Amino acid sequence: MLTSDRGGAPTWAQSTPMSDAHPRKDHLDALAVSLLLACCMFWGLQQILVKLIIHEVAPLFQASLRCVGACVLLMIWCRLRGIRLFDRDGSLKAGLLAGALFAAEFACIYWGLMQTTASRLTIFLYTSPFWVAALVPLFVKSERLRPVQWLGMACAFVAVSFAMREGWSAQSAGIAPGAVGDLLGLAAGALWGLTTVSIRANNLTRISPEKLLFYQIAATAVSLPCLSWAWGESWSLDWSPLAWGSMFAQTVIGAFASYLTWMWMLGRYPATRISVFVFLTPLFALLFGTLILGEAVTPTLLAALALVAVGIVLVNRKAT
Repeated sequence: MLTSDRGGAPTWAQSTPMSDAHPRKDHLDALAVSLLLACCMFWGLQQILVKLIIHEVAPLFQASLRCVGACVLLMIWCRLRGIRLFDRDGSLKAGLLAGALFAAEFACIYWGLMQTTASRLTIFLYTSPFWVAALVPLFVKSERLRPVQWLGMACAFVAVSFAMREGWSAQSAGIAPGAVGDLLGLAAGALWGLTTVSIRANNLTRISPEKLLFYQIAATAVSLPCLSWAWGESWSLDWSPLAWGSMFAQTVIGAFASYLTWMWMLGRYPATRISVFVFLTPLFALLFGTLILGEAVTPTLLAALALVAVGIVLVNRKAT
């Protein structure tokens, strides 16, 4: 099973081998629940942190600095832990493909936040499991959609249709948010799903989670500065304390600490039970978007959120 964080996050294998000193648990204890809630809460906050400073720090420049900083921290971490990132293991081409898809996803997320609200974009981003469910059977012949998963896909389709209709109506009326940001959020969700599929199809689960994470954030750290420069973004570092705080949180907590925490939990607790908590992320994004940014919460948006949540549960439901 492949699991992801996501506030727009990397994808990696379900677990790392466990030693006898750290036996794998078959249930979630209080520590696991607390860490999962903290991670999902931060991932819901992450889009709000980007949106808060997007008119002070250009979006692709934000994404670039975030991943450059996370790369440095990850390399230090791996050096201290004795984890080798640059050994030849035949994963380079597949790793670069996963990294390119991840970088494109982040470009869509950060661009999309210029065009729509953080809460709306997060809902579209979390259509990722449906793309995975639809595409994995094309590459892994043993996997086929069951009737309950088709029902989950239908819920997602209805949710996206309702939310997109609201976006098009707002754009026609000249009211933000418009449909462009919604489309970028949907594209980000598709790219997230394609990243998962590429990892699955190319058997990248055989390498360490740290190396798989490194492929994704390193590719973003290399490509997005070029895209930011080509787009003509300002690279000024004359920021307010809020901007510095946001960038610190995005880099140290979001792109480094929360991802390592997630990998640590995947090595010690059941992946299927952990993944259920990810459904809380769009809810936190909706809550923080309303409280911090004053974003409007419409009945259509709430209905779309509920349908996406139900759809994800159905798509990820294990066969009995």
